[in-house]
Amino acid sequence: MPELQTAADGFLLDGEPFRILSGALHYFRVHPDHWQDRLRKARGMGLNTVDTYIPWNLHEPVRGSLRMAGGIDLPRFLDLAAAEGLHVLLRPGPYICGEWEGGGLPSWLLAEPGVRLRSTDPRYLDAVDDYFGRLLPLLDPYLSTRGGPVIAVQVENEYGAYGDDRDYLEHLAGLLRRHGVDVPLFTCDQPGDLARGGLPGVLATVNFGSGADGNLALLRAHQPQGPLMVTEFWNGWFDRWGGIHTTRPAADAAAQLDTVLAAGASVSFYMFHGGTNFGFTNGANDKHTYRATVTSYDYDAPLTEAGDPTPKYAAFREVIARHAPVPDMPLPAPSKKLNVLDVRLPQSAPLLAAAGLLGPGVSAERPRTMEELGQDFGFVLYSAALPAAGPVTLEVDGVADRAQVFVEGQPAGVLERESHHRALAFTSPAPGARLDLLVENQGRVNYGQGIHDRKGILGDVRVNGRRLQEWTSRPLDLADLAPLAFGRTDAPPVGPAFHRGVLALEEAADTYLDLTGWTKGNAWINGFHLGRYWSRGPQSRLYVPGPVLRAGDNEIVVLELHATTRMSVDLRDTPDLGPTEE
Repeated sequence: MPELQTAADGFLLDGEPFRILSGALHYFRVHPDHWQDRLRKARGMGLNTVDTYIPWNLHEPVRGSLRMAGGIDLPRFLDLAAAEGLHVLLRPGPYICGEWEGGGLPSWLLAEPGVRLRSTDPRYLDAVDDYFGRLLPLLDPYLSTRGGPVIAVQVENEYGAYGDDRDYLEHLAGLLRRHGVDVPLFTCDQPGDLARGGLPGVLATVNFGSGADGNLALLRAHQPQGPLMVTEFWNGWFDRWGGIHTTRPAADAAAQLDTVLAAGASVSFYMFHGGTNFGFTNGANDKHTYRATVTSYDYDAPLTEAGDPTPKYAAFREVIARHAPVPDMPLPAPSKKLNVLDVRLPQSAPLLAAAGLLGPGVSAERPRTMEELGQDFGFVLYSAALPAAGPVTLEVDGVADRAQVFVEGQPAGVLERESHHRALAFTSPAPGARLDLLVENQGRVNYGQGIHDRKGILGDVRVNGRRLQEWTSRPLDLADLAPLAFGRTDAPPVGPAFHRGVLALEEAADTYLDLTGWTKGNAWINGFHLGRYWSRGPQSRLYVPGPVLRAGDNEIVVLELHATTRMSVDLRDTPDLGPTEE
């Protein structure tokens, strides 16, 4: 593959002028059987490059154990990009933001009290050095200087919005170089953060969605020579639970794109194809109030969550064609979708009763955080005995992020971080009554100082003003639901429960799991964790990639945390991401 160089006024590829026309496509947000399709559609829109983050928390969920298989087989993704004739911009972080759980930083970093993330704290840098020491040698063959598709590598990510520790950035750039990364390095920042996030000798690039003329001028003022590059051209946006579905008119985004290209700048769309926050991988924001990101990462991008072209696909291709050659390829057709109504889920397994099957409990004087328990995502069940009968005021120092409270298995209320809840009143039926708090990690904060986001019960729990001691903290392992013992039921059980059913299909295709009538929880099909649902919206259907399904029997499992009005679900042939702002 040809090599990229920077010149005074642009990029050169093997000595010839070159404009990067890229789009963000996160392999870890797309089913691996769809990678080739999405890459081909990127080329069809006129792109010559794709960019992707690398999520540290998926590749090293346990320190010292690097994973590269299945949905996170990055070498395979890079091979497929090269086969499609696409270059790659690699963005390894270690912090990636991306509305991704914890900004991609693994939760085990937070098991260290007082650790300072994204800094020169030796505890953090030692972990980064170890991780890059395992990751980068695997990627060495994919650098363009070795004949691979990777033409440039990013240093950190929007660091100027977080800090100004030049030594930290120098350390990361040096680490990349020491491990043989000899392609151009670049940083990316929002316009006002260019000075804080830049690094001498490293190409600075800018991120924005509008105000192209002014923002490119700010980049040129900061960096008088070198290519103009918009690493994140924000053509859409993400959604949060309790909000609306955010959209942006195609004509508006296309006009800004035209301005960028007319200025001679290179560009990368954020996003070209958003994909999905499968499982527990969504992030969150906390600007004085905690807000979790939804499961869908559709992003109102040129391709929908299911990979179908939106009006932006055609609009952007038309703009690109004014400035660069575009392949003579027809617009992609939407994929086939399934529509199957009233799929019964007649079996159930109450969660509280099954908790012992999902993980061992840890006994201690106080509740243990998720990080202390060695758990990354999901739920912890905390249990203790109430000291006496009668009225109880329960106070919790910190809940991260949502605690359902039960007394003798009966619901007593909910404490939500988002609503700043810390206290609850109820009645204890007897001395020694069992108190359970089912705490959900709804997504670690991915932006700002809030990334130091420990989960579970934080601090002490008090009953009528006295600290409650002798707790069992039980991390629930939902990666494998095989231990659950399901029984047939005629009516939904009270409280959190898993619900199971089997659907026979003649063929597999993309579809959307409609959970109308359900309240809040998670869903799996054939063991594949689709993600979270919540009746508060905006999203009300979960995308199901066709490769998850199969001809024959398909197992559907739903974990409902509260209650459902129906013991069935629907598979729909259209998405429902919620209402938009008029």
